[in-house]
Amino acid sequence: MRNRKEFLDEAIALASAGVVSLLTDGPVARPGHVEDQSTLSDGQMTDLVQQIVDMRRGADLLLARPDIDPLRLAYVGHSYDATVGGFLSGVDKRFKAYVLMAGSLSDEIDMKSKESQDDRQKVGPEKFDAFHSKYAWLDPGKFVAHAAPAVVFLQYGSQETFLNPERARAYAAIVSEPKRLQLYDAPHALNTAARRDRIAFLTDQLQLKPLAPAVIASIPELFQPADPSP
Repeated sequence: MRNRKEFLDEAIALASAGVVSLLTDGPVARPGHVEDQSTLSDGQMTDLVQQIVDMRRGADLLLARPDIDPLRLAYVGHSYDATVGGFLSGVDKRFKAYVLMAGSLSDEIDMKSKESQDDRQKVGPEKFDAFHSKYAWLDPGKFVAHAAPAVVFLQYGSQETFLNPERARAYAAIVSEPKRLQLYDAPHALNTAARRDRIAFLTDQLQLKPLAPAVIASIPELFQPADPSP
C-alpha cells in the first residue's frame, strides 16, 4: 500500500498485548511527491536515505515516551521498508529485533541477476556502472551484515520471480547471527502463516502477552501487489 495503513490491522491487534506501534508514510506516499521510476535515479536514492533517517527519528519519538521500554524496541518492514530495515540494523543499535519481509538486502547479490544485467545493457554499461559506483556505499548488505546483537527474522514468499527462494537464501547468508529465514508458499505480501510466525517472533523477542489465536486469525491479509521489479 506504500503508506502507513499497511500494518494498521496488525498494530491494532498487537495493542491488546501492550505494544505501541509507530506507522509512517514514507517519502513516496507524501503529498506532492513526484516519483522518478527511471532505472538510474538520484531521486530514488535521496528518498531511500530520507526514509532511513525518518525511521531513526521515529525511534527517537517512541523512546521519548515514558510508556516505552527502551530494551523492547522492534522493527517490522515489508518490501522497500525491509530494505530500509537492513540499513537500520547496521547503524541503529537501539532495536532488539527486526522482521524483514520480502525485501532486497544486497545490491551486490542483485547486480548478478539477469534482470540487473539486462538493465545494464539497456541503459549502457558505462552509465550503469558509474551510477552504481557512485552509490556503492548505499548497499543494505554492508549494513545488515552487522545487525548483531539484534535478532533478524527474514520472511520471503516462494511465488515471487525476483525475490525468489534462491535469492532469499543468498541474502540470509550475509545477515549476521542471530538470524532466522522462513520461506512461505505465498506471493509478495506473504500469507496467514507468515503473519502468525511474525507475531510469535515479536511476542518472544519483546516478551509480550500472547495474542489469542482467534485474534491473530481475524487480522486481514496484507495488500497483495503485483510481483515487484528489482
